[in-house]
Amino acid sequence: MGSSSSSRNKIPNAQELMDQTGFSSAHLLRLYDRFECLDRDNRGYLSPDDFEAVGGLAMNPIGGRIIDAFFSSGQDTVDFSSFVRILAHFRPTDRNRNKEGTQQELPNSRTRKLKFAFQLYDLDRDGKISREELLQVLRAMLGLQVTEEQLQSIAERAIQEADLDKDDAISFDEFKKSLEKVDIDTKMSIGFLK
Repeated sequence: MGSSSSSRNKIPNAQELMDQTGFSSAHLLRLYDRFECLDRDNRGYLSPDDFEAVGGLAMNPIGGRIIDAFFSSGQDTVDFSSFVRILAHFRPTDRNRNKEGTQQELPNSRTRKLKFAFQLYDLDRDGKISREELLQVLRAMLGLQVTEEQLQSIAERAIQEADLDKDDAISFDEFKKSLEKVDIDTKMSIGFLK
């Protein structure tokens, strides 16, 4: 069996991706294998339909929103490098990395994880989570488990608690502040990426 670096040679820009994301060579190889499995037609890119083959996403009530997060506005495909950069948000934080004063913020930093989560709620990408956007996500997540009146109450309370500037919406800074006591690293990490 070949060495890790020779196997890594089949991955375009492997070293650059490792530097940018903090993934190890072994993680990158696993992700490349997963990418190739999802790319059933060997096109070198994934479409939203390819992601629907991921069982957990198909069952997730906001799976469509998660899939959308892989695609920049106006794009309907994602290459391997972009795939890895998005998944890096879910890599557990390495508290010993990036202590040399490097300016680049890693994708798995607390702020970047929160920005990723924020975009799942900010459906119109205007930089604010409106009451209606919050309700749409709550409806998708809770469905028939609660009444519409309960959903309205949950959304109202969330807006009241997080909306510090009283504009009836939640900005990213307000979202971040409202979650300052939440262990985002644990909640937004995928175990196999450790």
